[in-house]
Amino acid sequence: MQIINKEFIKFIVVGCLNTIHYYVIYLICIHLFQMHYFFSHIIGFLLSLIGSFFLNCCFTYQVKPTWKKFLSFPLTQIVNTLTSTVLLFIFIEWFSISSNYAPVLAVFLTVPITFIITRRILLT
Repeated sequence: MQIINKEFIKFIVVGCLNTIHYYVIYLICIHLFQMHYFFSHIIGFLLSLIGSFFLNCCFTYQVKPTWKKFLSFPLTQIVNTLTSTVLLFIFIEWFSISSNYAPVLAVFLTVPITFIITRRILLT
């Protein structure tokens, strides 16, 4: 049980770094390039996915990154992407939450699910 706790804490640290990376890209796309929030979200997510893979392999789970895992890793994010995208739409369109803050709220709801899926993929 202790390993899971340490892994989860490391996963949270990596997730925080990855979220900051995503959020900076998201804001740049919205404000600098005047892109729609949906496209900004997708671009930010895709670009931060690569860093997330390597940080999770090397720091969180301490496994060797392989091409097989790298190619499988995006599959672990499908649930995250779909859930966060739906939440982003709901928060912005239904609850009128600012597009600057909606992604941060979505992250809090998707983290536990993403941890479980990522762990299963990277440790097999």
